[in-house]
Order: sequence, then C-alpha cells, then structure tokens
Amino acid sequence: MTLPFFDFTLTFLAANRLWFLLVVAVLAAVYLMLLGRRRRYALRFSSSELFQSIASSSPGFRRHLPAALFLLAMAGLVLATAKPATPREVERERATLIIAIDVSLSMEASDVRPSRLEAAQAAAIEFIDELPPKMNVGLVSFAGTAAVLVPPTQDHALAKRAVEGLELAESTAIGEAIFTSLDALKSVPADSTGEPPPASIVLLSDGETTVGRADSDAVAEAVSQDVPISTIAFGTAAGFILYDDPNTPTIESDRIPVPVSESNLRRIAEDTEGTFFAAATVTELTEVYTSIGSAVGTELVDQEVTDLFALGALGLFGLAAVLSLLWFQRLP
Repeated sequence: MTLPFFDFTLTFLAANRLWFLLVVAVLAAVYLMLLGRRRRYALRFSSSELFQSIASSSPGFRRHLPAALFLLAMAGLVLATAKPATPREVERERATLIIAIDVSLSMEASDVRPSRLEAAQAAAIEFIDELPPKMNVGLVSFAGTAAVLVPPTQDHALAKRAVEGLELAESTAIGEAIFTSLDALKSVPADSTGEPPPASIVLLSDGETTVGRADSDAVAEAVSQDVPISTIAFGTAAGFILYDDPNTPTIESDRIPVPVSESNLRRIAEDTEGTFFAAATVTELTEVYTSIGSAVGTELVDQEVTDLFALGALGLFGLAAVLSLLWFQRLP
C-alpha cells in the first residue's frame, strides 16, 4: 500500500497489518459512546442550576486530551508494525554501463567546437567522473568496425584514458557497435543467484549505419538480453567536413555535408526501451550525460522508517501519561 504525503511517498511493506487500525477505531467509538452515556446520566440526575454552577470548574478538553493522545499512540504503533518505508536513491554498485562512441570521419566536423569528437570526449570523461565508484564502465569505439577498448571495469581512470585516445576512422557500423557492446557485458559475472547485473548501453553517434550487420538484428539481440540502449544524436544539421582530393592537389578542399541523423538512433532507443537524446552543443551533451547518469547510476529502494513511527508512538504514550498524572493524578 502506498500513500502520498506532500513531497514524498509512504509505502507499507506489510500493509495487511493496517487492518488493526480498526481496533483503534472501535476503541475511539466506544470512548465516545461511553462519554455520551455519562453526559446523559449526569444531566438526568443533576439540576440545570447545579450543572451550570460547576461547569466553570469542569476539566473540559483536558479530560479528553490524554485519551486522544493514547489512541493516536496506538495508531502509531499499528503503522509501525506495517513496516512503513519511503523511497530513497542509492548507488547501484553492480550496475554495468557500456559507452559506445562513434569515431567515423564525420565526427571531425567542427559544428560543435572544437570538433564533434573532441567535444564528445570531454563530455564522456566528465560523465565517467560522476558515476558511482563501484559501477562497472566499459568503452567501445566504432567506425567501419567496432572494438572493445576497455572491458567493464571499476577502474574509471582506465576508461577515461581510453576515451582520450580515440582516433577517427572511415565508415559507420552502429549494428556492430551494439553487438560488440553486448559481448562486452557478458564478461561481468552473475551474482550468487545467477542473475546478471543490471546493464545499459549508451551509444553516441552522428550518422547512420553504412557497413556491418543490420541495426535491426543488433536491436533484436539487445531486446532478448533485456539491455536498454540510450542513444545520443550529436551534432547539427549544418555540420560538414573538408575533403582533400590527393589526385587533384591544386583544387581547394571540398565541403562534404555531414548533418546529424536522428531517426535511426531514435528508433534504436525506442525499440530497446532506452532513451533518445539530441545534443547540438557541449553543454547539451553534458546535460544528457547527467540525465543518463542519474538513471543508470542510482536506483530507488524502499527504506523502512519503522523506528520513526515507533518512537512517535512512544512519545505520544509518554505525553498522555504525563498530562493525565498532572491533571488527574492517574494514568489514562
């Protein structure tokens, strides 16, 4: 059972025990019934003049406050036995993340300063710095082929050095990058129950597949392994690279348009239940990585707050006892 409380949610892990609140409700009803009978009895056997003369000395609300606190304390104990919990964000220590970065020649475009690749490298390094220390990180680079530069490891410094050493190459093989990333994930051992650790792939590219296995085949394999792929389309529609023709050295370099392609990357993310992002600046790319990091680097768990409810109930019991002794020289 889950209840919303202003800016947080309260969940009861043993919600079936909340039925005991009916006992508290019955006790409250009995108290009110006895109070009504007592009042009618007093009016029946007392003259109105006498009743008015002593009304000013009646304890009034003080008579009922200890009982009300006592009932609230009982309700608090019932809530405590139902194991109340609130969601809390914790680091995912066994999670594994593969970062696949496109190093095709189009990543040389300078529509993102100083270039798409250099901007992507800087943002990726900052992203790795923000990940939980015990999270496994792997790096795959891809152009005409894909290669695992760093298998999943907790040595984040190694992953950052590999990012710094990325070099450009020809063609784009997104399908191969996904297959290679999935193979890299297999190197992470399962837990004691045989379950593989939670895994995700973050794939950054600016184009579409031109060589290698089809993206659809790679997506099907990712779905079968229950691995979501978050994709980032990095660059702008105005991107271009300069091409020098070695056969005609006297001709100036030609501008070859390399606009970022989003449709294929969006489809990959949607089909694998990942998230698609489009980034056209270094700032946007950094924000994207921050968003991804908060999603894959942490998880929400229910943290019991039973002690708070139990201590609150004991406090109410104590307050009821103190007030009753102070006002009536007896316990409620």
